[in-house]
Amino acid sequence: MSMPKGSNTPVPATALRVELGRRHGPGVPGARASALLLAAGKVRSAADFVQRDRPAHPSGAVRHEGERTRGPLVVDTLSVDLPRIEGAIDRIVFAVSADGGAFGQVPDLYIEVSDPATGRVAARFDDVGASVETALLLGEFYRRQGGWKFRAVGQGYDNGLDGLAAAFGITAKEPPAGRPAPPARPSRVTLTKSAPSVSLAKQGGTSGVMRVNLNWQARQGFPGWGAGRGGGPGGLDLDLCALYELADGRKGVVQALGNAFGSLHRPPYIHLDGDDRTGAVESGENLTLNLDHRRELRRVLVFVTIYEGATSFAGLHATVTLRPQHGAPVDFALDECTVPSTVCALALLTNDGGDLVVRREARYLVPERGVSPQRTVDRAYGWGMNWTPGRK
Repeated sequence: MSMPKGSNTPVPATALRVELGRRHGPGVPGARASALLLAAGKVRSAADFVQRDRPAHPSGAVRHEGERTRGPLVVDTLSVDLPRIEGAIDRIVFAVSADGGAFGQVPDLYIEVSDPATGRVAARFDDVGASVETALLLGEFYRRQGGWKFRAVGQGYDNGLDGLAAAFGITAKEPPAGRPAPPARPSRVTLTKSAPSVSLAKQGGTSGVMRVNLNWQARQGFPGWGAGRGGGPGGLDLDLCALYELADGRKGVVQALGNAFGSLHRPPYIHLDGDDRTGAVESGENLTLNLDHRRELRRVLVFVTIYEGATSFAGLHATVTLRPQHGAPVDFALDECTVPSTVCALALLTNDGGDLVVRREARYLVPERGVSPQRTVDRAYGWGMNWTPGRK
C-alpha cells in the first residue's frame, strides 16, 4: 500500500534497494535520480552527492546502480547499506531532477524501498502530486532512536537541479577573477522519441574522444534466453558495431566479428574497445570515436547484434550512453522489443558542416532467413556494402 505524503515507517537497518521510477513515452521529460547524504541538513562535500556521473559514495554505503527500462517504466536503482552509513550522516535524501519539462508531465512517478534478499517491499510512495516542479525530493531515510525510518516527502523546486543542490549546500565554483564563467550547458542530454537528436558541438563535444557505451540487463526466463550456443546468463553475447562512411567515400564496419576492431588514430577513427558479456554499467560494450577527426566522418551508424545466447532482444533492458570527453553525456534507453529481432540500430551520427549530430534510432530489425544482421542493417540504411561470412 502506498504511503501518504509526509508519513513515515520504520525500515530494517540492513542493505536495501531503492527504486525511483516513472512512466516514459512521447513528450514525457527525462529524469535523473540522485541521493544526498546529509550531516545536520547539508552535504559535507560534493562526494556526498551520489548520481549517475558519480555513482558511488566514498564509504561504499550508497551506490547508483544505473537506469533500466522495464516495460513502460524507466527505473533508477540505488543500493543503500544502512549499517555502513557513517555516524555523522543523519539523513539520506532521494531526489529526481527533470530534463526538458516539469514533473507534472511525468506519469506514475514513485519511490520504492525493498529488501534485495527477499524482495519484500518495506515502503512505497507514489501519490506525489507534482505540478511545476523540475526537481523533487521523493523520500528520505533518517535516524530515529537508534534505528532508521523512511519518510514520504514529495516536495520540490521549480529551478531544477541547481535549486536542489543549493538547498543542501552544493554550490558552483566561482571562476577566477577576470575570467568569465563558461556558458551553462546541461549536465546530461536524454534523447527520446519526441526529441531524438542533439548536436555534439552545442554540448561542447568538439574535440578529444567520445565513448559509446551499451550496457544491459537480461531478465532470466525472457523469450529466447539460453537458446544460443552460450546458454544461460553467462552465454548472452551482444556485439556493439558501427557502420561508417568517410568523407572521401570509403565505407566499412567496426566489429568483433572478423577482428575488425578499427583504429582511433587513423581511418576510420573508430575503435572497438573489447568484447564484454556482462552488460555492466561503465563496462558492457564500448566504441570510441576520435572527435578530432570528426570532419573526416560523413556518417556513422552504431548498432548491436546478438552473437549468441538468445534469439531476440525481448526482455533485454539496455541503455546507450555517448560520453564526449569535453561535453555533456548523451543517453537514451531502448524500448521494449516486441518482434523477433537479433539486430538493433542504436544511433546515427551524421556530419553537418563539421558538427556531428546524434540521432536516437532504437530501431529493432528482423533479418530475413539466410540474411545476416549486418546485411540487414546495411539494407535498412542504404550503406551498399558487400558482405562475406566472418567469425570471432
